[in-house]
This record gives sequence, C-alpha cells and structure tokens, in this order.
Amino acid sequence: MASLFGHGLLGYTFAKVLPKKQIKTVLWLAIFSAILPDIDVLSFKMGIPYENWLGHRGFTHSIVFAVLWAIVCAYFFGKQNKIIFFTVVFLATLSHGVLDAMTTGGLGVGFLIPFENSRYFFPFRPIQVSPIGIEKFFSAWGLKVILSEIIWIGVPCIVILVINRMKNKND
Repeated sequence: MASLFGHGLLGYTFAKVLPKKQIKTVLWLAIFSAILPDIDVLSFKMGIPYENWLGHRGFTHSIVFAVLWAIVCAYFFGKQNKIIFFTVVFLATLSHGVLDAMTTGGLGVGFLIPFENSRYFFPFRPIQVSPIGIEKFFSAWGLKVILSEIIWIGVPCIVILVINRMKNKND
C-alpha cells in the first residue's frame, strides 16, 4: 500500500480544487475517505486471509465500496451540492486502490469485488509498497516509501494545487 500520507495528500488535493465555499464541508471527509480503505488491515487480526474478498486490498479497495461510501457521505453530509460531494468522496476513496495498484508489493487490488475476486496491479508501479505497522514504517524501508511518494504523489499534487491557486487568483 501507499502510506497514509500519500493517500491523505491525494484526498486533500481532490477537495482543494473545488470552489472555496464547498471546500470546508468536504475537505476532511475527502482526506478520511482516501485513507479509509486501509481499515481492511483489521482483517489480519480477525484471521481473514489476505486473498479473501474481505482481506487486505479487497472489498474496501473496490469500485463498489467507493460508490457506496460516496452515496452515504453525499446523503448525510452533502447539504449544498450532493453531486459534487459524491464525486469528490468517490474519487478520493477510489484513489486509494489506484495508488495501491501502483505499488511494488502485495497481491494487487480487488477493484471488481464483489463481482469477481481477481487482484490487479497497473503495469507502471513506481511507488514503494509501505510496510504495515508503525515501527516498520520508521525505518530505511519507510524512508524509501516517503521518497517515492514525494516523487509520484507529492509533486503532481503540488503542481495541481499551485495551478489551481494561480487560476483562482486570476478569477
């Protein structure tokens, strides 16, 4: 998986490109939604095998989960514009699986669960897979993860945020 930092930054970027009055409502939920799919790491403690549809990178990383979560969030929190709210939460949630499919490790991502349990990677996998566990993250391995995320997630997000800010200054 990419780290919580990489996932959260992408969720933040999705929300920050919205008009200012809509950002407040969705910002923290977009960050949370980009990180949420990794709640499935609890499956390890419950004895659910990784490759199971409820295992790590399974259902919570799927397109169906992203749609369902976005519907729930838009219904309960999207007071002003449910379509924009749904779209941002959906993209933030789905982005988690997309980033994980670009990592160097794991069994792939179950994008199509519950319809089929195959796991997928993208052909382009430049992001170092993040270790699971805090103690392992603060190591040489964790540093490699952060450096790859700065290049492949951080730089593109910063470019998008800077362009968006420049555009908003001109409006």
